[in-house]
Amino acid sequence: MAITKSAKKAIRQNKTRRARNLVYINKVKKLVKEAKAFVMQKKTKEAQDLLPKVFQALDKAAKVGIIKKNNASRHKSRMAKIVDKASK
Repeated sequence: MAITKSAKKAIRQNKTRRARNLVYINKVKKLVKEAKAFVMQKKTKEAQDLLPKVFQALDKAAKVGIIKKNNASRHKSRMAKIVDKASK
């Protein structure tokens, strides 16, 4: 348990920041999972339509500092590769 005033404030800040960060994390996870599900079901058209939304979510997460820029680029590349491979 925090004792000092600054430690109590840090706990409050961490709580609000975590809640804010989880919004981005959950959105990215949901979209990636959805796109992979479309690929597994051989629904390439839906997966290709969802790809820009996945990219947008990853870019936004990188922009606000939830994930690093190269991490977002790597995930985008891998998703594009998976969707492209499924469409052939």
